[in-house]
Amino acid sequence: MADTNYQRVVRTGISMSEQFTVAGQSIPTITSGYGAFLILWGIIVSVISDSNSFTSYLPSVAGLALLSSGILAAKIPEKRKLWMHIAATFGLLCALGGIRFFMVMSDGLNYASGSQLMMFITGSIYTYICVQSFRHARMSREE
Repeated sequence: MADTNYQRVVRTGISMSEQFTVAGQSIPTITSGYGAFLILWGIIVSVISDSNSFTSYLPSVAGLALLSSGILAAKIPEKRKLWMHIAATFGLLCALGGIRFFMVMSDGLNYASGSQLMMFITGSIYTYICVQSFRHARMSREE
């Protein structure tokens, strides 16, 4: 995450019109990957923990929205801004939903609290990447 395209642009003076990337991946690709990860996480944790609760599938629900947004942002470039803002909103919701971990962490780490911690950490990182991408896009337009 430290070697984002935005930071390289600032250091080397490369044209801001380049697409923002993280580890060589575009933001729609990262969004689709993060969405697929959340879908798998929700399903696997629910099966392993033998949970019958709908809430154990919440990462999968958020993942479905992120995967869809990432695919649509890549397939419909003229609506990319819309789909990426929707994806960033779901990333922020993941981070906010994960805050509950700090209320239950004294109970110990179990499947539910582990999922909350994962959502907090990954949602926060994903939201940070989205904000950096939006800043890069704004700077590119201003050139």
